[in-house]
Amino acid sequence: MRKSLLFIIVALLAVGNLNAQSKSKKDGYKIKVKFTDVTDSSLFLVHYYGKPLPTIYRTDSAKLDKNGYAVFESDTFTLGGIYMVLMSDKSTYFEMLLNNGDEFTVTATKSELPTGLSFKGSPENERFVKYVGYLMDYSERSQALNEKFTDATTEKDSSNIRKEFKKLSDELKDYRADYMEKYPGTLLANIFGALKVPVVPEGPHYNDDGTVDSNFAYTYYKEHYWDGFDFQDDRLIHTPIYDGRLDEYFNKLTIPIVDTIQAEADKILAKAEGSKDVFKYTLWWLTRFTESSKIMGMDAAFVYLVENYYMRGKAFWLQPEDLEKYIDRAHKIAPNVIGNIAPEIKMPDVDGQIHSLHGLSAKYTLLVFWSPDCGHCLKEIPKVDSLYKAELKDKGVKIYGVRTEGTVEKWKEVIEENELFDWVHVYDPERKSRFKADYDIYSTPVLYLLDEKKIIQGKRMDHTNILDVIEMVERKKRNQNKS
Repeated sequence: MRKSLLFIIVALLAVGNLNAQSKSKKDGYKIKVKFTDVTDSSLFLVHYYGKPLPTIYRTDSAKLDKNGYAVFESDTFTLGGIYMVLMSDKSTYFEMLLNNGDEFTVTATKSELPTGLSFKGSPENERFVKYVGYLMDYSERSQALNEKFTDATTEKDSSNIRKEFKKLSDELKDYRADYMEKYPGTLLANIFGALKVPVVPEGPHYNDDGTVDSNFAYTYYKEHYWDGFDFQDDRLIHTPIYDGRLDEYFNKLTIPIVDTIQAEADKILAKAEGSKDVFKYTLWWLTRFTESSKIMGMDAAFVYLVENYYMRGKAFWLQPEDLEKYIDRAHKIAPNVIGNIAPEIKMPDVDGQIHSLHGLSAKYTLLVFWSPDCGHCLKEIPKVDSLYKAELKDKGVKIYGVRTEGTVEKWKEVIEENELFDWVHVYDPERKSRFKADYDIYSTPVLYLLDEKKIIQGKRMDHTNILDVIEMVERKKRNQNKS
């Protein structure tokens, strides 16, 4: 029994020593910088945040002494990534890889940057310098091939040069693949993985029925787009890669339909779940993308993200007051997203007669919020009316116009001058209506298209795309009838 107890104590001490050793690596960094040809200059330690230059974020600063030495030092956790030492002219810099706990020395020659670097105590940066040198050589060879291609006079010459391009491209892929195999999990290896582009297998490729699958290349490329990206490596946020990859995936590879965008957003966020910075950047990017999208109806995807992520505690970095802004914005948009029944409006005209929006019988209702004091309205409203008289009326459209601001006199004057006599014109003299909140009216003019059931089919349009939206609705109905 005594031997067993002694054995347990010794074992626990051994484990304690191992844990102490594993935690001996301190948080932060210590970077000694030596410039061979610069003295008495300020230096800044900066990093990327998802995007290429000039979007950089300052981490630390130091000053070269009269001998060209400076030290960046911190004892707090530092998220790794590609960092830069930026000189006081804000244009001269060199890149390096930094991980939490790193301590190394870098010697730089300003006149020879970006290759005039040597590292001591950082094998990964030594390999990074070699890679940068290789890229410069690669760029020169690629440029030479471009010049040859421009000067090519025959198809045979052009074909041969294209083969050389492919060979050169394969060489770069092999370089990165070999590195990833030799140094798995390292920062540079994961950067190479994040840069990896799917290679579509040569075809032809066939469907189950024996016909050629013309969508194979697109489908394969999209399905394998994120294969090399490690969503659990937060260090990748401190590189210039992720923003561009998200942009290509959602703007070029994903069909811009609300349901599709929402489904793809869920997939990407699920990949990033469990990380801190990658998840944060992903949710922020998708929120900005959906909220600012010019694609009609994409605001529904913004509401979806707020309801399913922000309101469920996923936006952990936000202060309560900032979170409330997102929720408030979603609540303003939610009642009037495409596919919802338009909120009812009951308002009087200039003679005091009440007109119900839902009571207006029409195949389509064009709901127009405008003000006689709005310069843009005074240009847009006559164009809308001209389109109405020329084409919209024959398609069963009626116009329900809501005056948002301005005097009754000016309102009547504009109606008379532009002969807007076929419209139903209403306003809210006692300011009892919720139309501004219900329809998210913070500027004018704002146009909504409603179908015969008063379901919103289009929003925030202008005279140039009303007919397109009607045609889209008609086409959708025809397809539904066929099925």
